[in-house]
Amino acid sequence: MLPSISRRLFAGMAGATIATAGEAASFGNPDRPAEGAVNATPQALSDPGPSTPALERQFPNLYAPPATDIGDMPPSWSSFNIAHRRIQDGGWARQVTQAAFPIATEISGVNMRLAAGGIRELHWHLAAEWAYMTKGRCRVTVLDAKGQAYVQDVGVGDLWYFPAGAPHSLQGLGPEGCEFLIAFDNGEQSEYNTLLLSDWIAHTPPEVLAANFGVPAETFRNIPLDDLWIFQGREPGPLSADQAAVRSGGVPIEPFTFSLSGMRPLKETRSGALRMADSTIFKASKTVAAALETIKPGGLRTMHWHPNADEWQYYIQGKGRMTVFRAGPRAQTSDFQAGDVGYVTRGSGHYIQNTGDTDLILLAVFRTAEYQEVSLTDWLARTPPAMVAQTLRIDPAFLQRLAHGDAGVMPA
Repeated sequence: MLPSISRRLFAGMAGATIATAGEAASFGNPDRPAEGAVNATPQALSDPGPSTPALERQFPNLYAPPATDIGDMPPSWSSFNIAHRRIQDGGWARQVTQAAFPIATEISGVNMRLAAGGIRELHWHLAAEWAYMTKGRCRVTVLDAKGQAYVQDVGVGDLWYFPAGAPHSLQGLGPEGCEFLIAFDNGEQSEYNTLLLSDWIAHTPPEVLAANFGVPAETFRNIPLDDLWIFQGREPGPLSADQAAVRSGGVPIEPFTFSLSGMRPLKETRSGALRMADSTIFKASKTVAAALETIKPGGLRTMHWHPNADEWQYYIQGKGRMTVFRAGPRAQTSDFQAGDVGYVTRGSGHYIQNTGDTDLILLAVFRTAEYQEVSLTDWLARTPPAMVAQTLRIDPAFLQRLAHGDAGVMPA
């Protein structure tokens, strides 16, 4: 046991520490000890060691976080811009999987380009494939589990979805070919770990091929001995001709393509718009839901979270800043530009600000059949006012302004 004088001295020191820290805690600056550059002297803030100024300028809110950021958190940022690009005649691809982006356990992503006539060869995956077209036009083919073939052309703003194990192919159309984002419903799925037609045929004995197809083994003497993956082919003929050629087995009831950009916005204001597609609308997409979000300059994607799935993001255009809040407390702010990837774990509160002078456009992708969102505004509007007012120590009159619900995107 401490002597009484020591106990009094210890209590006095503790009280002094608490009082000092208490002086720093304030609205917009809540933490003890104080966080952020605004709470540091110029010398304490300086960084005289080795640095890369270009990276510091690109990620200003990691280098000098807001005073409200706190704690450790796995990085919410990655980018196709730093991913290795595999290039072949006919096109290229680059990917962000869990191997390079550990937090992304539920979704992996591929950015792919096909020249006009370029073919992503016949193949299938162990994960479902969801995709969004960003440039040009593409012809997709897929066979469902009932032996029904589907062939369709897609353009900018269109989606496709292929269930796990469904064999399919992709081909760029003229005049400019195509570019698109692929999201797999498994963070570990790699674009380079696919089951390729050319690979299987090359690794099957000729006599087995002959017996399987009922033709002489010589039929296959000129097969490629290396997998093709992406290769330059001839542009296909009319869509109607390809559709007629495969119609004998029947046509799937639910189409495997969908126009997300053509959807009426789920929410829209002068500050932006939210478009959504899940299995209730795009019925073939059983394991992936998505939202296309447009945030005008100065706009804010309002504070919210998703209770049923992690959110994987692809930034298509513009510049943005996202802050993610988790228990702990933990809060981390990151900067994003076109080609970047973001990730928010299930149930984590977050918001996104447009920090540029053009529209910020991003895709939010979820491994779930149903899109779900909980809005902070809606929650406060639908909680007894006295409870909210006492918790936040605010005027109850403020809560009357929340009755109209969350607009999705608000002006700054």
